Amino acid sequence: MATDFAKIQEEIKQITAEIAEVDAIELKDDVEFAEMGIDSMMALEIAAAIEKKYKVVIPEEDIPTLRSLQNVYQLLETLLKK
Repeated sequence: MATDFAKIQEEIKQITAEIAEVDAIELKDDVEFAEMGIDSMMALEIAAAIEKKYKVVIPEEDIPTLRSLQNVYQLLETLLKK
């Protein structure tokens, strides 16, 4: 399972990089999106792309917690276990 989730993390990083229009190498898991130039509208786009790709529903109250890639990974891991 761990290797599967590593693949998912890489896919999420790619999705985020595309939406933010940056190179995935520039994205750091533990750096807040705002520090990387990712605004709240981009965060919503990232959430929507993740919902579509992984067929999960991100609860509306969880959207504001998506402030870094690490937050996104944790939330998606929780949602995928359900």
